[in-house]
Amino acid sequence: MRDQEVLEEVKSTLALLTAKAPGRAIEVRVPPYAAVQCGDGPTHTRGTPANVIEMNAPTWLALAKGEINWADALINGDIIASGVRADLSEYLPLRIQS
Repeated sequence: MRDQEVLEEVKSTLALLTAKAPGRAIEVRVPPYAAVQCGDGPTHTRGTPANVIEMNAPTWLALAKGEINWADALINGDIIASGVRADLSEYLPLRIQS
């Protein structure tokens, strides 16, 4: 079951990410809450994207807020990333309105 507060926070931060990194080259998945496509590069339209990033909600929210950094989360195995563009470090942390 999804926590409504976490759902809203994940969706709002992913919306900030897509605004900061428009495009459809990378698919970012935060199951079971949401998934978005973002990032400059070849547009993905069907099937499994070439660049996929997946993580749980606590990891995504911590990255978005700057509580952890991309490299540490990746090394710790908190992020599953595949593809040459599967790196969000240049976009994080996000500017989150309190």
